[in-house]
Amino acid sequence: MPLAGGPIAFSAVELADRAAVGTGVRRPVSLPQVSASLLAPFTAPRQCWAGFDLKRPLIMGIVNVTPDSFSDGGDYGDMDAAIERGVALAGAGADILDIGGESTRPGSSPVSITEEVRRVVPVIRALAEKGICVSVDTRHAAVMAEAVAAGARIINDVTALTGDADSEHVAAQSGAAIVLMHMLGEPQTMQANPVYADATLDLIDYFAASLARLGELGVDRARISLDPGIGFGKKDPHNLLILNELAAFHGFGCPLTLGVSRKSFIGRLSRGELPKDRMAGSITIAALGLAQGVQIVRVHDVPETFQARAMLAALEIV
Repeated sequence: MPLAGGPIAFSAVELADRAAVGTGVRRPVSLPQVSASLLAPFTAPRQCWAGFDLKRPLIMGIVNVTPDSFSDGGDYGDMDAAIERGVALAGAGADILDIGGESTRPGSSPVSITEEVRRVVPVIRALAEKGICVSVDTRHAAVMAEAVAAGARIINDVTALTGDADSEHVAAQSGAAIVLMHMLGEPQTMQANPVYADATLDLIDYFAASLARLGELGVDRARISLDPGIGFGKKDPHNLLILNELAAFHGFGCPLTLGVSRKSFIGRLSRGELPKDRMAGSITIAALGLAQGVQIVRVHDVPETFQARAMLAALEIV
């Protein structure tokens, strides 16, 4: 059967059962044992999202207008440098540019809304005026509203619209596409001691509740993409389990976003490489995600990811 209406197919499934909020028990089953209603969201084609038909995976290029982001903090900290970087990434094959003005790396400190707006809005406006699809990476409702007014077509929130009491309403009323990311805790403390009963199933419960709240606000599920938030309040075993079970999140019928670019778990599982030396691992994991039907990959290294996607497409894997 087709996965999310794309070129990837599956011929068997694994069911994970658990009582209450315990660890899931996984068991393989054949397709005839699964109800058509349960399979339907896994197989149905995804609707148009943020103006894209999703017939091929999208590359979301990262532009951090910050002095302290974990990988490229300070590289594009002023407006002109950020705009130049965005134009270059679009020219290198980025379908979307994700503009952020506040670092959410582990241990990072928040910035004021005024400062975040000052950093991102001129960059968003300049890039949107060039016809580029722009996303704003923020957890603050006021920044979301300013960014959409400046031309952002996507709101990407690491708190899944829970970090600000007004975020769900602002996002719902904006008409923008939305990326809901899972994060356990706050950036300052999220890696201290994250605990899950079952990382995949806990995230599925989390997203189910988030989608239900937005549904009550009248948000069409087709506007929403889900991001499991690799590295955000997760130890390496949590990250690896989720990455191995990414296909489970297709059960919501939403496009999936995956952001693993240059993250610290890549260095820990390799030789301790610094962020800018983690490109090979980043592309490997992005390719794994694409092979599990992920529709959007969020990356720093756009030209290299574009090339990897091209090879997967040539092999008819995506």
